[in-house]
Amino acid sequence: MFLALIVLFSAQSCVKQGPMGLTGANGKDGASGTDANETCKMCHNPTKVDLIAEQFTLSKHEYGEASFSEAGTIGCDPCHTQEGFKYVVKNNVSTAFVQDPTTKKYSNPYATIVSAAYGPLTCGTCHSEIHNTYTSSDLPSLTTVAAVPMTMWGGTKTIDLKADGGKSNLCIKCHQPRPFTNALTGNVLDYNALATTTGVVYDGNPKGATNIIKPSYRTHTHYGTVGAIVGGMGGVEFPGALPYTSSAHATVASCENCHMGAKGAASDLVGRAGGHTFSAAGNFTTCNATGCHATEITATNTTFWVNPRAEIKTLLATLAAKLTINGVEIMNRNGDSATNLWFGITTQNYDGYLNVYDPITNPGAQTWNSSSFKYVGTPPATWNQAQLDYNATLPVLTLSNAQMGALINFQLCLREYSLGIHNFAYSKALLTNSIAKL
Repeated sequence: MFLALIVLFSAQSCVKQGPMGLTGANGKDGASGTDANETCKMCHNPTKVDLIAEQFTLSKHEYGEASFSEAGTIGCDPCHTQEGFKYVVKNNVSTAFVQDPTTKKYSNPYATIVSAAYGPLTCGTCHSEIHNTYTSSDLPSLTTVAAVPMTMWGGTKTIDLKADGGKSNLCIKCHQPRPFTNALTGNVLDYNALATTTGVVYDGNPKGATNIIKPSYRTHTHYGTVGAIVGGMGGVEFPGALPYTSSAHATVASCENCHMGAKGAASDLVGRAGGHTFSAAGNFTTCNATGCHATEITATNTTFWVNPRAEIKTLLATLAAKLTINGVEIMNRNGDSATNLWFGITTQNYDGYLNVYDPITNPGAQTWNSSSFKYVGTPPATWNQAQLDYNATLPVLTLSNAQMGALINFQLCLREYSLGIHNFAYSKALLTNSIAKL
């Protein structure tokens, strides 16, 4: 066997190769290709996308959990999920309420579909053309800059902020209030009727046949009130001493101007403001850089920061004191800084909800409010006997047209968060005329 292996090896090693063939002619040179890595680096570098990505991690758009908790809720997802937002933009979903021909009731069509009701907010939410051409021209493309028919008004009023190419309309598309609806018809609440007519929206009877509102702790404008305030519309405009005009911010500034300004050096993230953090907290660089103000704006500037904010804060407190029934406040207090998004905006830490007892959704009612109103209707079966007994001792909430309109204005002006800086003239008029009406 050993000999056979040697013979086999020897036979293979003796195989000879023939001579090499002739060298062929060179082919024609092709065009030089683009270096893909170099193309990526046009955007993916420490001063552009890499910086933006780091800033975005400090944004509530990124670390908020709303996209997860609201996933699958088609009425909420046009603002809370990426695919839901893209769906309503692409399909130009209407905000006009639709009446059922049989029941005569109205419904709100502004919603996404189940298959698009998902996705956290990412770069692709606002920037529609990322990685389309793989050049730097992709990044500035925005999903929409079109005027925004307000869902709170059933599409009958439109916000169109034209400054800076209409970029603010992208923000307003989500940062607008949700509609109040008439409990009898399902249509949007008639704000003009609240402002100009006497009457009652809730008489205290949960089975009242004429009540157009059934108030609860969560009877509110939702959270994105800033769009309505900046646009100078969306409030209940009581006739009064002050006209409903808007400050210059509504026409000459954009959301980007104030919320996305540079904060020190390009790589500075310490301040957690500006850029894609979308926070304007303590960041006055763009106020001064644009040349809009002759005097430098700082946190100590009395004319354009300290005094206006103090005035709106006082008006909010005055209106809240007027919104009482037999000494019990209608507006809810919440002294917990972890759960009250508007903690510190007012001295009494109002959160914009109604002061209605509910141990599930408003467990702090007995802690932060001196007294609360009775839960409207039959309490849930999950309430224990002590909770039922306590609820029975509470006063009944009633709401007139004027009170309903005033509390809407209170919610709008509290929850826009800036204490009037977004649109001082409009905020002051809403609050001042509401106080006079009450």
